[in-house]
Amino acid sequence: MSDLKSQINPDKVPQHIAIIMDGNGRWAKQKGMPRVLGHRSGVKSVREVTEAAAQIGVKYLTLYAFSTENWNRPPAEVMALMSLLVETIKGEIRDLNKNGVRLTAIGDLEALPPSTLKTLREGIEKTKDNDRVTLVLALNYSAKWEILRATRHLAERVKAGELQPDEISEAMFEHELSTHGIPDPELLIRTSGEARLSNFLLWQVAYAELYFTPIFWPDFGRDELFKAILSYQNRERRFGMISEQLT
Repeated sequence: MSDLKSQINPDKVPQHIAIIMDGNGRWAKQKGMPRVLGHRSGVKSVREVTEAAAQIGVKYLTLYAFSTENWNRPPAEVMALMSLLVETIKGEIRDLNKNGVRLTAIGDLEALPPSTLKTLREGIEKTKDNDRVTLVLALNYSAKWEILRATRHLAERVKAGELQPDEISEAMFEHELSTHGIPDPELLIRTSGEARLSNFLLWQVAYAELYFTPIFWPDFGRDELFKAILSYQNRERRFGMISEQLT
């Protein structure tokens, strides 16, 4: 196989890539393994994709690690996922710092188990000075929850007389989102063959290019990321205009 990295135009690398990491459980089931081993194998892909993203100049990488709906999974799997998250963050701090990766998180973080939240905050603190790439973990995240929370915050300001309804702008609304200060994703990737957004960054991906691949997340590595970026670079992003206006 030719080197996919060399085919990428460095001037057109998306600054923000969001990924729905799907298929860990099905990957494990196909191999006759417990689902939790699929999640554990998926950690390798997180590491490889983060390093590859940093190498080519991606500035933000957002990974859908745990949705609010994931609490409905079997309790043993949820506990295993939370333990794996703690273990992974502690084990990756050295490499994150070596690769210039700043860790942060979005979602209803206060509802996470105390030990998970403590480890997450420690990881964020220990990597806060890194500036090569920002790794955003979406944990206990729901786009509907985020949009509803933003709406309530603005409604409270209107009620308090600080704001008139007709003064609410897109920029003001975006300031209330948990992704405030982070540019919207230009590319959203979903693995495992499913073609839906699953309540992920619904406001932010309004104009993102969507890339769906049948590859399960544990098999999604460096070259699969580069394939997605090449697909992105071969598309025409018009933002409501026509081709002639872009040229």
